[in-house]
Amino acid sequence: MLLSLLINPIIKKTELENTKPVLSVLVDASKSISFFKETKNIATFLSEIKKDKSINEKFDINAFTFGSKIKPLDSLFFIEKETNISKAITAVNDLYEDKIAAIILLSDGNQTIGNDYEFINSKQKIYPIVFGDTIQYKDLKISQLNVNKYSYIKNKFPVEVFLNYEGKESVSSLFSIFKGGKTVFTKKITFSANNNVQTISTNLTSSKEGLQYYTASIKKIEGEKNIKNNSENFSVEVIDEQTKVLILTSVLHPDLGVLKKSIETNKQRSVAVFLIDNFKNQINDYQLIILYQPNNNFNTVFSEIKINKSNYFLISGANLDWNFINKQQLGFTKNILNQTENYGASFSDSFLTFSQKDIGFNQLPPLKDQFGEVVISKEHQTLLFQNINGLETKQPLLITLEDNNQKSSVLFGEGLWKWRAASFLNSNSFQDFDAFIGNLVQYLASNKKRNRLEVNAESLYPANSVIKISAFYTDKNYLFDARATLEIIVTNMATKEVVRNPFSLINNAYQTEIENLIAGDYNYKVSVNGQNIHAYGKFKITDYQIEEQFTNANAKKLQKLANNTAGRLYFKDEINKLKKALLADKSYYTTQKSIIKEENLIDWKWVLFIVISLLSIEWFIRKYYGKI
Repeated sequence: MLLSLLINPIIKKTELENTKPVLSVLVDASKSISFFKETKNIATFLSEIKKDKSINEKFDINAFTFGSKIKPLDSLFFIEKETNISKAITAVNDLYEDKIAAIILLSDGNQTIGNDYEFINSKQKIYPIVFGDTIQYKDLKISQLNVNKYSYIKNKFPVEVFLNYEGKESVSSLFSIFKGGKTVFTKKITFSANNNVQTISTNLTSSKEGLQYYTASIKKIEGEKNIKNNSENFSVEVIDEQTKVLILTSVLHPDLGVLKKSIETNKQRSVAVFLIDNFKNQINDYQLIILYQPNNNFNTVFSEIKINKSNYFLISGANLDWNFINKQQLGFTKNILNQTENYGASFSDSFLTFSQKDIGFNQLPPLKDQFGEVVISKEHQTLLFQNINGLETKQPLLITLEDNNQKSSVLFGEGLWKWRAASFLNSNSFQDFDAFIGNLVQYLASNKKRNRLEVNAESLYPANSVIKISAFYTDKNYLFDARATLEIIVTNMATKEVVRNPFSLINNAYQTEIENLIAGDYNYKVSVNGQNIHAYGKFKITDYQIEEQFTNANAKKLQKLANNTAGRLYFKDEINKLKKALLADKSYYTTQKSIIKEENLIDWKWVLFIVISLLSIEWFIRKYYGKI
């Protein structure tokens, strides 16, 4: 037996393994399904697919639900607030990339986020099943509303509204804008089958300081089924101040004109541009000084900025004198080499100095600056990091600094004119870029004393959305303090219901998420436990739910999806046709492959057990007879 264990002969064994094709069932779990009252129909359809013997014999069935994300189906609740059909299809394609597979899509075809699924590249055939009303009803809706986030008191701010009509008859309606229950604008509009889009542009007056809420609404027409998309809320923060901006430059450059144009899109801001050699005025006459590629000629200006603690925005470039700047003790230096580099931009999600969305910074052309390492010695926040040839670095491209109530910002690169042009090409509007410059200027031009606790929250949230609020807390030296415990108290102004939520520390910022708040006006208070430090604010949750804006199922798009993936469109009452098509399709077949396995001829565990047992018995017998 010991010899057999040492030899341990091995034999090879061939086994056959059958692999059935995969049938993925994607279930749209968004609120639009319950809005169309199709929840029971989808559950029944899914149950019939999963229980069918013939389908189970031919396919391995895997079911998933999706909204904004996709996940395996364990329970079916139609509560998702957004729909991303494209992401769900792509995820299943990636999951079963190397297998024979098909996709059944149970949906109304209405997508609210993500890439257009109509022309998606899918290796797997897709069989969309249409749920929801396919009848085309007359419908008026507000498809888009554009408005500036800020305005100045007694100033006019523009509002642009895009209205859409679905129907064949000519209809008339009334468009209005309300504030506090009072009408501030109204206009009669007419639609027809050919003239189904109207653009309303108007200017409203900012008469009161603070956060002001408005409602844009279009009156219901006869026969209209869905009126939830007839109105939309928006807000404007009215500021009681005017801003004068000074641009001092050592060179003539296209960036100067772009900065002036972007800043002055807000009529309450005026910009004066001077070559440094021609400037004879006082910098105290301006709320913000923009220093464009400064050199030794700026020596007097920097002295005045330090004495007066003026806020400034410094823009670097190929002509900036870094030897001069490094001597100014501004809190940052750059060790340069005698060459230039092109720096792309990467947006930082942890930036909390002011609210700024990502406008696609990583897709904008690179900025040009002298090559070298930036060293920052003061407390700062980074809005944009440098990106070199697609590789994100930890070097800053755009930072903000704050020291003893003096605010400053530094952009390490020239070429903003390219950014504004690229932004227009991407969105057919200068609005995103101008808003970005406007946010930066508004922060820098403000003389408000810095608070140790800063809170960022939106003024308007759609119904059933997750309320995301972030906070930035510093110690007495204005250095970020990660040791604190923050809490938010949210109060419904009508019902007085109170919700308490703690903050979590994520990426050098405190963040919290609040769910399941009903529509209404809310006040909030953010407190630091153990400290007498608080921040206050308010926001509004509207009745607007994007998943309830559709009047019917989008069968046309689902049909195109089926055609482009060699699948076929079915309706909810055609389950038997779908089954027959799947069973009859010979492209779905079971594959068989042989697997060679090596096995021991002798089960060594049992042999070892017997050997140990015999040795043990021999030992006891010898011991008993005194042979040991």
